[in-house]
Amino acid sequence: MADHQSILHALKFNGDGSAAVLEACDLPGMIKSDELAWVHLDARSREAREWLETQINYLDSLIVDALLAEETRPRMIEYENGMLLILRGMNFNVNAEPEDMVSIRLWIDPSRIISVQRRPVKAVEDIAALLEKGTGPKTSGDFLTLLTYLLFERMEPVLDDLDERTDTLEQEIIDSPEAEERQLIIELRKEAIIYKRYLLPQRDVLLGLRSSPLPWIQPLHKRQLQETLDRVIRYVEDLDSLRERTQIIKDELVNMLSDRMNHNMYLLSVIAAIFLPLHFMTGLLGMNVAGIPGAQSPWAFWIFLVIVGAVVALQIVLFKKMKWF
Repeated sequence: MADHQSILHALKFNGDGSAAVLEACDLPGMIKSDELAWVHLDARSREAREWLETQINYLDSLIVDALLAEETRPRMIEYENGMLLILRGMNFNVNAEPEDMVSIRLWIDPSRIISVQRRPVKAVEDIAALLEKGTGPKTSGDFLTLLTYLLFERMEPVLDDLDERTDTLEQEIIDSPEAEERQLIIELRKEAIIYKRYLLPQRDVLLGLRSSPLPWIQPLHKRQLQETLDRVIRYVEDLDSLRERTQIIKDELVNMLSDRMNHNMYLLSVIAAIFLPLHFMTGLLGMNVAGIPGAQSPWAFWIFLVIVGAVVALQIVLFKKMKWF
């Protein structure tokens, strides 16, 4: 492989699904020839810009800037017989969250593929492995359709997991609603919003690729791109549905917690209603004035307890008839 620190892969396609590793001395000529070659760069290296400006100086400087930009948005720009393509995929790097998506930037035309990353992209490593085994892409169009397929195919398990967590949370709320579960609902909605925010522009990119007039994107490639587009559209629809579900779950949780609180308040009100006349009776007999009935009788306290018990029993019977509880 080329001994340039910014170059992660440098391969010449053999046209049969395999590729040969390019050495540093062969790379400048190969990248400008009519034979298909792929160079994958690490944008974090300072030498990446120097290499791009030197080896593909025929490209507009705006394209080089887009390939190396720190912040990117998925898009496609056709330029003569090639295109600038920026896509995003799930972040499967160690200690990373999948929603912290990684970008892959490409210049691609019939004779060369220049790809740039700032963080490792699993789909790129998969393509390199397929080429090493002799089962990789044969043309630029093949490379394009395979890359888009791998990027979006890996999103499905992550989105399925999001849906399963929503199902589990919904069941837990039905079984035993707790106020802390509102935070879990917020986190699920946040994830869905992030995924959709990155998928929508990529859906537009795939629409552009499918209708591109570039001759090296053949009808077979467009049919494959259509399949990937259908997958992304389904992802977006599923995320919309999930956001609606989480809103319904949140409303239901609020209603259940409100019902629980209202029930508790109702029980407290019934208890207060039971003790109100008792409080009145004890307060009346506890006045510090002369002439309190039974003040001198040793049986007065027990008689009073019986009267209190009778009042409580009468209240309970009355409340039950009124269906207060």
